[in-house]
Amino acid sequence: MCQLLGMNANTPTDVVFSFTGLATRADEHKDGFGIAFFEERGLRHFIDRDGATCSPVAQMIKHYPIRSEVVIAHIRKATVGEVALQNCHPFVRELWGRYWVFAHNGDLKNYAPRLHGSFRPVGDTDSERAFCWLMQELAKAHASVPTVDELTHTLRELLPQPAAHGSFNVLLSNGQALWAHGSTKL
Repeated sequence: MCQLLGMNANTPTDVVFSFTGLATRADEHKDGFGIAFFEERGLRHFIDRDGATCSPVAQMIKHYPIRSEVVIAHIRKATVGEVALQNCHPFVRELWGRYWVFAHNGDLKNYAPRLHGSFRPVGDTDSERAFCWLMQELAKAHASVPTVDELTHTLRELLPQPAAHGSFNVLLSNGQALWAHGSTKL
C-alpha cells in the first residue's frame, strides 16, 4: 500500500528532512509520488510517475526548502489503476474558490459511487473516485464556504462511507486545516 506524509504547522516550515525520509521508502513504493504545498490561497503541486528515489522532481523537492503551513505528500504502490501520471496522488480539485488536496493509503473494494456533479476522475484509481465523491458531497452539504468546524462535522459523517469498502486512510486539506482519517493503524 501507499504511504502518506502530512504536515500542519503554525508557521511556514519546510519538509525537506521529512520528505527525504519518506522518499527512502520508495524502493517498495515506486509507482509514482506527489507532494502539495499550500501558500496562502495558492498551491505548489508536484507529481511524477517515477518513484521518489529516482525522480528528478523528487530530487528537486529534497533540496528546495519550500516553506508552507500545510503539506501533503504521497508515495504510491499501485493497487488500482495503472502506473501513470494521472493516477499519482495527491489529487487536486477546486471548491468554493480554494484548492483541495487529497491523498489515500488503502484499497477500496467494489466502490463505485454515483458521480453526478462537476467532480470527475481523470485517472482510474479508487482513490481519485473517492475524492471526487467527497468533493461532490461537500458541495451538496454546504451552499457556501463553511467554517473549519462545520467542515470537520460534515467530514466526520462522510468519511466512514468509503471506509466501509476497505482500508481508507486519507489526508485532506484546503490550506486552512489538515484532516486525517484512518480506518487502519497503517
